[in-house]
Amino acid sequence: MNNDSMVVTALQARTKFGRLLRRVENEGRSLVIEKRGSPRAVLLSLNAYMRLAAPEPQVLRIIGEESKRKGTSKLTSRQIDNIIRATRRGARKR
Repeated sequence: MNNDSMVVTALQARTKFGRLLRRVENEGRSLVIEKRGSPRAVLLSLNAYMRLAAPEPQVLRIIGEESKRKGTSKLTSRQIDNIIRATRRGARKR
């Protein structure tokens, strides 16, 4: 993925929006839109926006990495519920 920004005029953005949107999405680049030589707006891919709007806390990243390492990231919701029920039953018996 290339993180370089593309710069286009507002007229280019308007006339080639579909093509530019695909480039932003496929290449992971941002698009700076200028009007009269002055930057006015930025078009980002949804993934780039989500990283900026809601960055993943380091704790969640570590938990995710640990889950993948242990293979627990592949558990279904039903399997997780069963594990929780079994653990609670075991805790009550003590």
